[in-house]
Amino acid sequence: MVCLGNICRSPLAEGILQEKAANAGLMWSVESAGTNNYHTGEPPHPLSQKVAKLNGIDISKQRARRFTPDDFELYDKIYALAEDVLYEMQRIAGKKFDASKADLLMNELFPGENMDVPDPWYGPEPGYHEVFKMIDDAADAIISKYGKINTISSSDKANNS
Repeated sequence: MVCLGNICRSPLAEGILQEKAANAGLMWSVESAGTNNYHTGEPPHPLSQKVAKLNGIDISKQRARRFTPDDFELYDKIYALAEDVLYEMQRIAGKKFDASKADLLMNELFPGENMDVPDPWYGPEPGYHEVFKMIDDAADAIISKYGKINTISSSDKANNS
């Protein structure tokens, strides 16, 4: 999950998807990053933490980090929360950019529409609730789409043991 500063949208996305994956019995590792390093080492924005907590998710221990080219080697899927972030990921990754692994998060709900999750950074609390809802819905789609694949492959492995 990648956004600009890794303190508003992507920490919410990390927390939401990790919680949903765990609740679905999936052993996924979900992480987040930002394309800039303005907030490296900082916790998520207080309003992101508040909205997550209101929804039963604790993101307070997360710390912002910068997206790196090596992320394409480490992760199976990398979601950008906005189109400008996707372009920055491509620029940062250079030759390591793998278009088959990268997509906009909202394309999981609205394929090909290339919708952004708005950055709530400058706005009041209601914007964070809106962002939470958008990410929550997209995370449901991800669990529905990839969780079945994960479950099938896990059960196939158990049957082949």
